[in-house]
Amino acid sequence: MLKNSIIVLLRPEHYVKNLFIFAPLFFSFKFNIINISNSLLAFFLFSLVASSAYVFNDLMDIDEDRNHPIKKLRPLADGRVSFTSAKILIASLAIIPLLIAVTINMNLFFVLFLYLALNFMYSLKLKHITIIDISIIAAGFILRLFAGSFSINEDLSMWIIIMTFLLALFLALAKRRDDVLLAISGTKTRKNIDGYNLEFINSAMVLMSGIIVVAYILFTTSAETINKFHTEYLYVTSFFVILGILRYMQITFVEKDSGNPTYILYKDRFLQTIIISWLISFYLMVKII
Repeated sequence: MLKNSIIVLLRPEHYVKNLFIFAPLFFSFKFNIINISNSLLAFFLFSLVASSAYVFNDLMDIDEDRNHPIKKLRPLADGRVSFTSAKILIASLAIIPLLIAVTINMNLFFVLFLYLALNFMYSLKLKHITIIDISIIAAGFILRLFAGSFSINEDLSMWIIIMTFLLALFLALAKRRDDVLLAISGTKTRKNIDGYNLEFINSAMVLMSGIIVVAYILFTTSAETINKFHTEYLYVTSFFVILGILRYMQITFVEKDSGNPTYILYKDRFLQTIIISWLISFYLMVKII
């Protein structure tokens, strides 16, 4: 029972976010054994560090989680895992990956350390500051990109960094929208929720969605991208980006189910099909056309 509770506490289902670590590998098109192995190692170390941050956040959020209709079932909130066990997990999952990273790649070590520092500050204070909270979440995705970049010694395109940051902001806003809806229904789950309302979040999401699409089209049509991938037809893949954004907005505004982006990705076949189609089409455009 305790073992299962600890696994739940580590949130392994959220490791899907760490797939952004493989973005530099994908866009480099250097799919050799060394790069794949190094990316997998970075993914593994980042996942352990992320779990340390998740446990720390749950420890800091116990009171708020107990008032949340879903989060009250988390192992720390409902008492299945003790404070002492949680603290041991936090230390172990933070220290071990950092020690391993020191021995193989100092740049990766600094990325992991910065991710931990940002998330600990987020849990202690920054998540209570409107706009700063979602910016920290978005920064975490940028650090995933750099972890992947440093692991294979591949430079990141400014376009990839910009688009990832914008997409992460878009998803974070959708998650906050769910908190606002809960507050409207009488269940206030976050101290900073007063800094948000539906009008602000809806407008911000529409703004982010538009900028994401424009940024992606500019990326696919830029001289830098055309010269790198030797094709002028990558703009065709914009079709899937637009569909993906529209589907997520439908989930958010129509279905009102944007509280957990991770679970949405796992269960929504439409989004899964769009993402896979984008990956395949991008690869084919570069390799065939």
